Amino acid sequence: MRSTRRALAAVVGAAALLVASACGTGEDDDSTATQVEVFTWWAEGGEKAGLDALVSRFTTACPGQELSSGAVPGGAGVNAKQVLNARLQQNDPPDTFQVHAGAELLDHIDAGQIKDLTAEFSSWGLTGALPAGLIETITVNGKLWSVPVGVHRANVVWTNDQVLAESDILTAPKTLKELLGNLGRLRRDGVESPLALGRDWTQLMLLESVLISDLGPKRFTGLFTGATKWDGKAVRAAIDDYATLLDFSNADRDSLDWPQATRLLADGKAGYQLMGDWVAAELEAANFSGYDSFPFPGNGKAFQWLADSFTLTTGAANPSGGACWLQTVASPEGQQAFSAQKGSIPARTDAPTTGFSDYQLSAAADWKSGVAVPSCAHGSACSQPWQNAANAALGAFSTSDSTPADKEALQSALAAAAKQFIRQA
Repeated sequence: MRSTRRALAAVVGAAALLVASACGTGEDDDSTATQVEVFTWWAEGGEKAGLDALVSRFTTACPGQELSSGAVPGGAGVNAKQVLNARLQQNDPPDTFQVHAGAELLDHIDAGQIKDLTAEFSSWGLTGALPAGLIETITVNGKLWSVPVGVHRANVVWTNDQVLAESDILTAPKTLKELLGNLGRLRRDGVESPLALGRDWTQLMLLESVLISDLGPKRFTGLFTGATKWDGKAVRAAIDDYATLLDFSNADRDSLDWPQATRLLADGKAGYQLMGDWVAAELEAANFSGYDSFPFPGNGKAFQWLADSFTLTTGAANPSGGACWLQTVASPEGQQAFSAQKGSIPARTDAPTTGFSDYQLSAAADWKSGVAVPSCAHGSACSQPWQNAANAALGAFSTSDSTPADKEALQSALAAAAKQFIRQA
């Protein structure tokens, strides 16, 4: 079955399955080490740096275990999820795989593909170290199924300060209307694409931020429980605002992954980008320090969260090695090492903050005091099929003329997806 893993990567075209082995651990040589496969989409930039930091901790904490890293490039796991699902369907699972905590796990739980980790949460000290709201969100049928390693904030706007200063934009906009005004000023001053944007899920992130501003955190969250209707007037107004923002973005958005969109910002070809706070590590890795950030205008204290986590598969070839990886992920030291490199904040509230940036320290404070809202784009609010339907609807809208009929079609598609999938979330 091991050869199947490489073959499946070719099936998805753009995805490339990269397999590499970590160094031997402790006094054990390669002949005695037992491999544990960790499947992720962290293949470059700050994401890979965070993964490497965890691998270093694992090498020390798990003597006799050798890590085999299955990394499939593609922001938010767009490619990796296709490869993973194909492998799981063919009964060829990795020992552990990366997943966003929350509703994204539903299909794997229903299919019996991952193990209940409730007992491990208790023995590893996670139950009392994670915020109650996070525990509640990742609990399904009274059980816990994945170990969160770090929390990110999705609803953050990043800036190129020099580009903004050249248009005399010196303060962060407080409202969506003010942001739109700034984008218009940048374009009049010759910035062709004031708002850097990528494809599919990055567009869903932008729409979600607009929805939070126009509906408020409570009504936004209600979109994924049925308490707020997708076919209402407030959602239509948000779609109008979203369409206006789209007009200020780069024409090649549907061909760019998020790091490529971030390069537009760093290269001075855009003034703003809406993206999660993992961008900070990407910008620092590119040696670009002339940036600032602020919550999306109008979002108030809303902290739209997503949590990277790892599972233990029911068909793991090396369950003890997979469990040792999860224990590394769960440890305060592992979470600190990971977040310091990736730009996230630890899911644990008792993890050290050594090496954290000023932004990370402020994000940790906001995590404790803000209003937590989930993200469909990153699996905490909706299931994978629901994400796919929303991304498809936004992709079609991105290539349209944004006419009233196009906006109506987008709203209808989003409402239809909610009707189909809301009971799964």
